[in-house]
Amino acid sequence: MATFRPFAALRPPSNLAEQVSCPPYDVMNHDEACRMAEGNASSFLHVCRSDIDTSEEEIHEPKTYAKARENLERFVQNGTLVRDPSPCYYIYRQIMNGRVQTGIVGCASVDEYLNGTIKRHELTRKEKELDRIMHFDACSAQTEPVFLAFRKHAGIDRTVREWIKFHKPACDFRTEDGVTHIVWPVDDSSAIHALRQGFAELDALYIADGHHRTASSAAVSAKRREKHPNRTGEEEFNYLMAVAFCDEDLFIMDYNRVVRDLGGLTPQSFLERIGRSFRVTDAPAGAPCPPRRKHEFGMYLEGRWYFLEARPGTFPETDPIAGLDCSILQNNLLGPVLGIDDPRTSDRIDFIGGIRGLEELERRCHEGMAAAFSLYPVTMDDLFRVADDNKIMPPKSTWFEPKLRSGLFIHTIER
Repeated sequence: MATFRPFAALRPPSNLAEQVSCPPYDVMNHDEACRMAEGNASSFLHVCRSDIDTSEEEIHEPKTYAKARENLERFVQNGTLVRDPSPCYYIYRQIMNGRVQTGIVGCASVDEYLNGTIKRHELTRKEKELDRIMHFDACSAQTEPVFLAFRKHAGIDRTVREWIKFHKPACDFRTEDGVTHIVWPVDDSSAIHALRQGFAELDALYIADGHHRTASSAAVSAKRREKHPNRTGEEEFNYLMAVAFCDEDLFIMDYNRVVRDLGGLTPQSFLERIGRSFRVTDAPAGAPCPPRRKHEFGMYLEGRWYFLEARPGTFPETDPIAGLDCSILQNNLLGPVLGIDDPRTSDRIDFIGGIRGLEELERRCHEGMAAAFSLYPVTMDDLFRVADDNKIMPPKSTWFEPKLRSGLFIHTIER
C-alpha cells in the first residue's frame, strides 16, 4: 500500500496566487531568477532562490539559507502565505497547449521512500542534495513538491472528477509560458477519505521528477528524528510534499543531445562508422525531422538531417535499460564512435530538453557544435519498468512538461 495523506498547507490567497508563484528553483540561473523576481516582492523566488537577496557568490552560504527562512516567515506574517485551518488534499491541474494533467497534492511517507514503496529511477548528486537539505532545514519546510506518478486508479479518478465538477477552484491563472494552473482544495471529510483509501490501494508511487528534493526531504527527516527521540510517527517531518499524477495524464518529452566534435573523424568517415550499427537515410529536406518511432533517431550534421535506425542485434530488446533509445545511442555511437564514455561528466556533450524544439539543435550546431541527435521520447511504461526492476535510467532520459509551479503549496515541519 502507499501512504499519501492530506496536510494543512501554507499557500497564497486566491488574489495573490499568480503573483507569488514561480518556476521551480533549478530551471534558472542566478541572473535569470533576479530578472524574474524584479519588481515583485511577493515572488516565491525570494524563498526558493533566496540568493537573489544575497549574492550569486553566497548561493550556498548559511546567510542565503537563513534569508530563505526570513523571507518565508515574512510572507506568513504579511499574509502573502496563509495556512489552511485543517488538513486538505489539493487538486492541481495544468493545461499546456490544450493538454491537461491533473494531480493531487498531499504528503507521502519518508519511510516508504526508504523502503522502496516510492520507487526511484535516477541517481542523485550529493552537491544538489546538500543544497536542498540546507534549504529545507533552514526553512523547516518543504518549499517545493516532488513530482510523483501512479498507475491509474478508478476510485481516485472518480473522486477527482466529481470534486472538480461541483466545486469552484481557489485559483485559476495563466503564466507567461502559456500554461494554465488551477487549484481546488479538497476539504470534505468523505472526499479526503476516498482519496486516502485510493492511494492505500496502490502498490507503489513513482518519482517522475524531483529525486533530489525527495532525498533531501528524507535527510532532513532523519535529522529531525534524532532531535525528537519520542516521536510518534505522525509528525510532519515523517512526510514529504508531493503532487501525484495518474500515469495516463503525463507526457514525457524528448531529451536530445549535441556533441562538440566528431572525435577526430571527418563527417564522411563518421557516417561510415555509424553505418555499422545504424541504417542511415536522408531525411526530407526542409524542416527538422523528429524520430517517428522507438529505436529511430534524428541526426543533424553539416546542415542536413538524417534518420538513424538501430540495426537488429545491436541492442537487447528485452533489457529495460539497454533497450532504451538513450542507451542505444550511447552504447553504439556516442561511446564507441565518438569516445564519450561518461556523458555525466564529459564536457563534449550537452543535453537539450524537448520543450526547446529541434530548431534549438540546429541553432547549437550553427554556433559551433559538430552534430545533434534527436531521440524518441521515453514512455511512462519504460519508466515504470526500470523502477520496478530497481534499476537506474541513464542520465538525461526524461523531460516532463509542464513543470510544477512553486509557491502554491508549502509543507512545514517541526523544528
